Amino acid sequence: MSNDATTPELLVPSVDHAVIGPRLDEERRQASLLGDVREAIFGAQDGLVSTLAVVSTVSGATDNRLTVLIAGIATGLAGIFSMAAGEYLSSKSQREIALARIAEEREKVAGQRGEVQAELAYMLTEDGLSEEDASQVAATIARHPEVLLNSKVEKAFGIAVEEAHGSPLQGAVVMGFAFGLGALAPILPYLLLPLGVAVYVSVLATAGVLFAIGVVKTRWTHAGPLASGLEILLIGAFAGVVGYFFGSILPTLLGAPAVGG
Repeated sequence: MSNDATTPELLVPSVDHAVIGPRLDEERRQASLLGDVREAIFGAQDGLVSTLAVVSTVSGATDNRLTVLIAGIATGLAGIFSMAAGEYLSSKSQREIALARIAEEREKVAGQRGEVQAELAYMLTEDGLSEEDASQVAATIARHPEVLLNSKVEKAFGIAVEEAHGSPLQGAVVMGFAFGLGALAPILPYLLLPLGVAVYVSVLATAGVLFAIGVVKTRWTHAGPLASGLEILLIGAFAGVVGYFFGSILPTLLGAPAVGG
């Protein structure tokens, strides 16, 4: 009996390009959408919570519907442009940094391939490979400079070369649009209902949308829908309660006349 009798030999499956290629393309497409999903959820949540806090505060400080609407709409518009600009600049900076790191590593691969190979082998041992296996894998990869570059930057910096060439504008549009949609829920009741009723409907509408966002989010997070919805709902409820509370005491603290006085 050979020495390898106790070690089962791993069977290498055949590579069916016609099946694996389309499947991986679909998985990559879905993965690329996660960035847009994150920006949409973040933008909508921020639009809901920040606008609710403002309109609740102002409605607690005044009985003038126009004042509340102006404050809410101004908050919504400012948030749309602020969030979109912030997302654009941060995303653009992130991509510029990624491209700079990739360019540095590309030069290193061209001039010091052995050093990059050694670094990759070391990182593979950190992942659990033996030094012998890691050296063999790194040596194989190092025969292909572009593969070596991709492997090094992805493992060392968490950067995928193809992802560094995305468009910052897309994320900015998604973020700004989602913020604007989110801001509608707390504002619309003040446009359609009496002020005394609108403040409660605004909170309820915002709570409903926040809960729905939490439930929808579980499509990607695979968390419990109820727990996820309640988590976001509680955050929004806290913002609304705090906003209304401060709106009630701020006039007194600032020396303004009481509402209805």
